[in-house]
Amino acid sequence: MGFETIRGNIQLVKLPRSISLFLMVGDVLGLFVCLGLTSYWTLNNPLTGFDQFVCGFILLVLTGMYLLDTYHPEKEITGLQAPNRILVNSGIITLITSLVIYLSESWEQHSGGMRGILLVNLGIFTIWAIILRLLAFNWWRSKSQQGRWLMLGSGNHVIKFAQMFLTRNPLGRLVILTENGQQLPELAEIEPQISHEGCLSDLSDWSQQPLLGVVVGTKISLSDVQVQSLMQLRLKGIPVYQLPDIWETLCYKLPSSLLEDEWFAFSSGFNLVFCGFSLKIKRFTDIMLTGILSVLVLPLMVIVGLIIKLDSPGPIFYSQLRTGLYGKPFRVYKFRSMFRDAEKKGAQWATQRDPRITRVGYWLRVLRIDELPQIWNVLSGEMSLIGPRPERPEFDVKLKEAIPYYEMRYLVKPGITGWAQVLYPYGASLEDAYEKLAYDLYYIKNYSLWLDIVIVLKTIRVVLLGKGR
Repeated sequence: MGFETIRGNIQLVKLPRSISLFLMVGDVLGLFVCLGLTSYWTLNNPLTGFDQFVCGFILLVLTGMYLLDTYHPEKEITGLQAPNRILVNSGIITLITSLVIYLSESWEQHSGGMRGILLVNLGIFTIWAIILRLLAFNWWRSKSQQGRWLMLGSGNHVIKFAQMFLTRNPLGRLVILTENGQQLPELAEIEPQISHEGCLSDLSDWSQQPLLGVVVGTKISLSDVQVQSLMQLRLKGIPVYQLPDIWETLCYKLPSSLLEDEWFAFSSGFNLVFCGFSLKIKRFTDIMLTGILSVLVLPLMVIVGLIIKLDSPGPIFYSQLRTGLYGKPFRVYKFRSMFRDAEKKGAQWATQRDPRITRVGYWLRVLRIDELPQIWNVLSGEMSLIGPRPERPEFDVKLKEAIPYYEMRYLVKPGITGWAQVLYPYGASLEDAYEKLAYDLYYIKNYSLWLDIVIVLKTIRVVLLGKGR
């Protein structure tokens, strides 16, 4: 039996190429118009020509917009929507432009005038580009409200997917075809507007219908005819996803309960595990950034140490055994944020409003300053700046028994910050550990320098908003 739910938008639907072309032309036009306006405002004289700086600036802006995939505003790239990617692009270009003009031999000739034209232009163009994409996306979304997604399968995984689908601003309708015509009463609680559409045997009929995409659930048996129907859909350009892949695309995580050995064997990614070049680049970045960071935060660390000493009796630093790469234990270092002998009753997860946390320790955790001594762990090679949060061996024993593929997080070095740390609150239960592993698996599978940059930006946001714990 099938059930249909009516909802709004989903970023998996691709905009027509005509809209991408419209955005490109709009960007070029916008750059020239903004340059003309800013030159008139800044120099009180319109530009009569373009020199190497202006041409290079235009090329740099358009290249950045292309590399960050802003011509597909329906997409989210590792959690960043198109407007945020435009802001990132503008920030990077501001730094590059300022540096190039400053170091150029023509600095004396152009000086503040050139900087004023280019940087003011960039600010206006950023607003222009964001408005263009919002208009394009909203127009396309209004045209796609009646689109349909097809879900094949039954059971708890399908119900969870439907719940997730409805909370992720899906586009159009989600049609669920169950394997043997089973009823799914749980869907009535999710969405009151449910209609009967058929069962899995009706897939051949649905393959003739216009669809936005198909999701194939786990542990279902498809006949040769049904596989051929899916093949026909693929050849029509309709994407067909396995359930883990759609979770990965929509939610930027990989729930381990959906995974099987076969999926790991055939899935792409996981370059951080076996690619020597990626590991060397990551290690070089760790050493370079932690070296700079250690110099910058040294005065702050001295002040924090004095405040901790004045606030409560006990040492300034605190070390604890954690599980690292390949399951090997190591000692992690932090600023002490709890009272002395806080764990005399044994290891336990920290909780919200934990009475063991000192007054100063509370703010150290909120701002994540307590993590700064882990710079030493990174320099010594036990940790990375970015990776899964290192867990305590006492907890790991239980988590490995309860959560499938939990040991996969040991394939990379633990990190001071990470994908799970910036997207999920501090974990204090088995359910939290399961959710955090889903984000860790996504990071391990999809590691890239860009993903690390996104994590750094999100970490800064967490610190500034005081969302740490």
